Amino acid sequence: MSLFVIADLHLSSDGSKSMEVFGSVWKDYMEKIRKNWTAAVGPEDTVIIPGDVSWGLRIESALEDFRYLEALPGKKLLGKGNHDFWWTGCQKMSRFAEEHGIHSISFLYNNAYLFESCIAAGSRGWFMEENLPAAVAENMDYSRMINREKIRLRLSLDEAVRLRRLAGRELPILAFMHFPPVWNSFLCRDLVDVLHEYGVKTCYFGHIHGVYNQPGVTSFEGIDFVLCSADYLKFAPRPVAIF
Repeated sequence: MSLFVIADLHLSSDGSKSMEVFGSVWKDYMEKIRKNWTAAVGPEDTVIIPGDVSWGLRIESALEDFRYLEALPGKKLLGKGNHDFWWTGCQKMSRFAEEHGIHSISFLYNNAYLFESCIAAGSRGWFMEENLPAAVAENMDYSRMINREKIRLRLSLDEAVRLRRLAGRELPILAFMHFPPVWNSFLCRDLVDVLHEYGVKTCYFGHIHGVYNQPGVTSFEGIDFVLCSADYLKFAPRPVAIF
């Protein structure tokens, strides 16, 4: 079994919110994803998608995008992104998927998953400095948002530690987040400190688009931060490396 990652699919099976307006690289992106995914991923593999999965505003409107994923090989582990407005509780999402014959999708949210060579944990994270104009305009409580994400990340990492104990092996814990805890001059000190606390050495993230000339892996304080946005990966799932 192999493990892959690709974020920011921004699926829109009904064409109501196509990403093609954001540049020629996105032309026929859903077909590119389908082709590249099918070529790389086998039925026993798992693909982790750290957020911005579907443009659906409600879970019912994301059904066709779920069916798109269901038709692709392998299992899919979905995280939450800032555009996943359809996202609800794990039980409700799992029940919805089961009721509609969607059997290959699970959700990474306040939990963790054990694989052969690693444990996957993570949360959405947060990517906005409190003094940025957008935060001020929206009257956003930055500290409250960060504290909430710290709690969710800890819940996930606590579960990862429990799974590692049950496995009886010192498996590496990999973090999968939508927002980058570190990006250029941006640093979310709180979330990076949580990663340090649990000994996480690799963190995969998405959210960043249109940046194709920067390295895919950035090392900060001993943690490798790996960009896996779909357009950066040329719409091909990236194998997860165990460092």
